[in-house]
Amino acid sequence: MSTKEKISEKRLVDEKLVSQKEIVLHNDDVNTFDHVIETLMHVCDHTPEQAEQCSLIVHYNGKCTVKTGPYKDLKPRCTLLLEAGLSAEIV
Repeated sequence: MSTKEKISEKRLVDEKLVSQKEIVLHNDDVNTFDHVIETLMHVCDHTPEQAEQCSLIVHYNGKCTVKTGPYKDLKPRCTLLLEAGLSAEIV
């Protein structure tokens, strides 16, 4: 096995150790686009464009992944989304 193959194999092993989760935002008939956009910008650090695109995806598809990362980072963000009246879960 060459050095290059060993490095590639090690990189694959390291990548598998990081457990990525997602916050999925679900559509509802209560919140306005403006509220969803502002909340995504504040809670998920989205740009206005990202937040608008996510709100449209949620509206038309029923759900959208709005943030990906380790559980410990997503848990407080998901809590803030729920406190803001949005429907979200970590998967």
